[in-house]
Amino acid sequence: MKVKTILVSQPEPKVENSPYSRLIEKEKVKVDFVPFIHVEGVEAKNVRQQKIDLNNFTAIILTSRNSVDHFFRIAEEMRFKVPDSMKYFCQSEAVAYYLQKYVVYRKRKIYVGKRTFNELIPLIKKYKDEKFLLPSSDSLKPVVPELLDEVGVNWTRGIFYKTVISDLSDLRNVYYDILVFFSPSGIESLMKNFPDFEQKETRIAVFGNSTVKAATTAGLRIDIQAPTPETPSMTMALQKYITSVNK
Repeated sequence: MKVKTILVSQPEPKVENSPYSRLIEKEKVKVDFVPFIHVEGVEAKNVRQQKIDLNNFTAIILTSRNSVDHFFRIAEEMRFKVPDSMKYFCQSEAVAYYLQKYVVYRKRKIYVGKRTFNELIPLIKKYKDEKFLLPSSDSLKPVVPELLDEVGVNWTRGIFYKTVISDLSDLRNVYYDILVFFSPSGIESLMKNFPDFEQKETRIAVFGNSTVKAATTAGLRIDIQAPTPETPSMTMALQKYITSVNK
């Protein structure tokens, strides 16, 4: 069956001329973006209940833009003035760049990993005497605490925000040729919003091994998968599939 409509379970990219724009133009398909999950901040009183006192920390581990936003939100709600001496360990350049929204970059001690949390660990290891705070969501990849415990640093996790399933009732009677997922939470949202979902001719596209596992566990048939050596991005995987079926 030919592909005419695609639903991507994420917010629409804010950049102009995104890979999706090129896909729409080249293949003449309709692509809609609807976040299946969203992030909500945890109140300062809930952070206090976790026995977290921001005065006790000398370094912050930031794994995402959400962790940056919610650390500074909580600091403001707690009336905590973040000292200039605070060290920031950012998982990637994108996270470090985003940090400039809150601090004067050149005046702060900022250490940047390459991309994965694993690549940030050697930098953290060099500062074993620091007291690290990890602001995170309610769901955390198991590799993060495992690696921090392995290097033996003094660290504390604080749940500053949580991942929440979005209300998708507006989509109940809307059908797409392809549904695109990037996380197990997206799959969970689909099944909770539509417990009677029947895949039938709908194609499912998934990104990453954990999403593959979640889709398979939910009994879904996976038709498109990324990353692969041939198609490292989701848009490349979609392009390849659409080209083959829309002949």
